[in-house]
Amino acid sequence: MIEVENLTKRYGPTLAVSDVSFQVQKGEILGFLGPNGAGKTTTMRIITGFLSPTAGRVRVAGIDVAESPIEAKKRLGYLPENPPVYTDMTVNEYLAFVGRIKGVPRGELKKRVTEVSEKCAVADVQHRQIGKLSKGYRQRVGLAQALIHNPEVLILDEPTAGLDPKQIIETRELIKGLAGQHTVILSTHILPEVSKTCQRVVVISKGTVVAMGAPDELTARLQGYGSVLVTVEGPAPDIIGKLQVLPGVNLVEQVESSGTRVTLEVHTEKNQEVRADLARTIVESGWGLIELKSSGMSLEDIFLKLTTKDLGEEVAAHEALPAGGIEAESVN
Repeated sequence: MIEVENLTKRYGPTLAVSDVSFQVQKGEILGFLGPNGAGKTTTMRIITGFLSPTAGRVRVAGIDVAESPIEAKKRLGYLPENPPVYTDMTVNEYLAFVGRIKGVPRGELKKRVTEVSEKCAVADVQHRQIGKLSKGYRQRVGLAQALIHNPEVLILDEPTAGLDPKQIIETRELIKGLAGQHTVILSTHILPEVSKTCQRVVVISKGTVVAMGAPDELTARLQGYGSVLVTVEGPAPDIIGKLQVLPGVNLVEQVESSGTRVTLEVHTEKNQEVRADLARTIVESGWGLIELKSSGMSLEDIFLKLTTKDLGEEVAAHEALPAGGIEAESVN
């Protein structure tokens, strides 16, 4: 549904986007995750046709954005970080105005305004002036204008920026409900936004896409070993000694202790399942097994690992990646 091929963007001597290529499938919610200043907004603006690339091309629903910008934009809905609303208009007036601009047939306009108002939970303020609404309501009005012409593709730039916790949850649920009906690219620097909303992630750092895939795929690729946390009642040196020699165990480290209770992190060889052996050894030794659980990398761990100073070394260590897994690319 969205194809980006060899995209490059320069601002004078500054290279903002460099030879970027990726695709977004129909009905997918893709998260653009990166720190502030990584260039997520530049990428969004090129995809929407707001900016022209220096080189490369973007296709939306098979239409080249540069060659046929009007046709491409008919299939796009765009919500910038700051909603493009007119504060002196009422919600209904504004949505009807945007609908006319975006070519919604006159006979369908009233119905579409009602539909998107209900979907975006702004029906209760439809007759109020936008300038008198809270930021949360303005954000939802902005999303409603992006949906008014029922586009195939939605580009959402930091859609929950500045919202309170309740508004963030409501907006996330709304976006998740769009999956399947619309193809969505959601740009954010907020980690929970991706894990709770997106099916696939593109991680961006310093103008470069450093990884792509589902969060669990990123974890599997970047984590060089397995990890199990185990909490036991018993003498720490004896427990460590026995667990250390089990097949598939590389290292046992003490994480925490309180009285006779100790928590250990057991590092294992990659793809080795050792939990049954750990549990059996602990029980047969007469110690009390309190808790045993896998301890993988969190999305935050992945994000920090991919956006640190040693990024190039991390990516180089994982070259020749399979299709659908992590892919090292460049973007801003």
